[in-house]
Amino acid sequence: MIWMHGLGADGHDFASLPPQLGVSPDLALRYVFPHAPVIPVTLNMGMQMRAWYDIVELDARGQDEAGIRRSGASIEDLITREIERGIPSSRIILGGFSQGAAMALFTGLRHTAPLGGILALSGYLPLHESLPAEASAANLQVEILQVHGRQDDVVPYQLGHGSAELLRAAGYGVEWREYAIAHQICLEEVQEIGRWLNRVLA
Repeated sequence: MIWMHGLGADGHDFASLPPQLGVSPDLALRYVFPHAPVIPVTLNMGMQMRAWYDIVELDARGQDEAGIRRSGASIEDLITREIERGIPSSRIILGGFSQGAAMALFTGLRHTAPLGGILALSGYLPLHESLPAEASAANLQVEILQVHGRQDDVVPYQLGHGSAELLRAAGYGVEWREYAIAHQICLEEVQEIGRWLNRVLA
């Protein structure tokens, strides 16, 4: 499982989470927590921080297409590395939180071989206008779990839920879960993620 962190965090942000998921040890699941590059972020007054792409405003307009595609290519490299280590693409899951969730959706839906699943926590679908032309037929049936907090004040609930509706309209089978939380992860969500992982990798 390749798990991307959110804006301003790093790959260590979710490193303590796997033991809490309740994933069956029989699955021998290994986690990869990459670091986003350090770049100036317009929304944060140009401060340098780890980010998968620049953010100009929170409503997802004016998206940094070059940055999104650059990070997508780096995540593709991580997938390739796992395949070269002997892991079939169908046993690889892309996941992430916030900006990392956006990158999991962006990259996973365009990956040319079938993936095991896409996990998007408190995120949204970036560059959705280009998806119809760029979507990979290999992942039209990919398992997608999308989770969002109803009180999210960073990535608005409407943006996350609207992304799920866009995906469903395009024919993707999205499992949607929502919780009465802000831009965070709760215990019930952790347990739901574990159940989903056990099911899609069984």
